Amino acid sequence: MTGITEVEPLLDAMTAQLRDHLAARGIDNPLMVGIHTGGVWIAEKLHARLGIEQPLGSLDISFYRDDFTRIGMHPQVKPSRLPFTVEDGHILLVDDVLHTGRTVRAALNELFDYGRPASVSLVALADRSGRELPVCPDVVGLHLELGADEHVKLSGPEPLQLKVQRNR
Repeated sequence: MTGITEVEPLLDAMTAQLRDHLAARGIDNPLMVGIHTGGVWIAEKLHARLGIEQPLGSLDISFYRDDFTRIGMHPQVKPSRLPFTVEDGHILLVDDVLHTGRTVRAALNELFDYGRPASVSLVALADRSGRELPVCPDVVGLHLELGADEHVKLSGPEPLQLKVQRNR
């Protein structure tokens, strides 16, 4: 499978799913946090569509990755920004592509360094096969079954597109 998927229709579906998810859980004032960078791009769009009152937060999980010693430092590391109190908040954690689950694990570790939220719901634009950790999104735009020789990447920020390609 190779090709490009437009993101706008996925965002429409995710917005409806998120409204249903929040209503079912009785959450009327969620906090949204995007994982740098693609997750922030998706979170910006969803945050605006949902009309969330609290400002959008962002996490750069570079220092929390379990492969940090193998991949080293990257010059584009940015500080995380959580302009609200995490303690007892209902967090919508947004990622672009959920693959192994390791990025989400790192994001949760960092998030809990800021406090103990009442709940964390995982939102992913794309959920692809290849999970290594027991992580499952609550809201997802697209499920992909990809082979070991395929990968998916979000390009953006304008226009947002998902690209599925074979490794060469």
